[in-house]
Amino acid sequence: MTSEHAIARPVLGLTDPRAVAAVELIWREARLLDNKRYQEWDRLWAPGGTYVIPIDPDTDDFAATLNMVYDDDRMRRMRIERLTTGYSISAVAAARTVRTVSRFVVTAADDHTVELSSAQVLVGHKHDTTQVLAADLTHRIRVDGPEPLIQTKIIRLVNSENAVNASGFLL
Repeated sequence: MTSEHAIARPVLGLTDPRAVAAVELIWREARLLDNKRYQEWDRLWAPGGTYVIPIDPDTDDFAATLNMVYDDDRMRRMRIERLTTGYSISAVAAARTVRTVSRFVVTAADDHTVELSSAQVLVGHKHDTTQVLAADLTHRIRVDGPEPLIQTKIIRLVNSENAVNASGFLL
């Protein structure tokens, strides 16, 4: 097997307590989003955390490229306000969603953070229409405080370069 086809060994095992805490946080995040508990979801974020949905599936320079979403604290809270106060057309009769997040791999870790890649399948249902979105996720989780917190969430939709219908929910 050539090195280009080799699968990198994880930095930490998934049984490491930091990795377990990070995975549990990601699952809690999915549950809160499915239940539209956006204020609680916002409290999962570390100060200065970023929420990104890039269009270019290969970019890591989000500030210099076009993104569907590139939210810091302020923008994330403005998005939550639009979704919860009725000022957004997408918030009216918001879609019901179910997320499945799996295929966790620890890609980086230090004393302060754990970075995981995973896969998400999101099924949304609204107005007798069901939509399925799939994405590769990257979460950077702060693990050096009393509770783990999301520092970065990157959602790389598999169809990001195509037209993506307005979803009316957070990914």
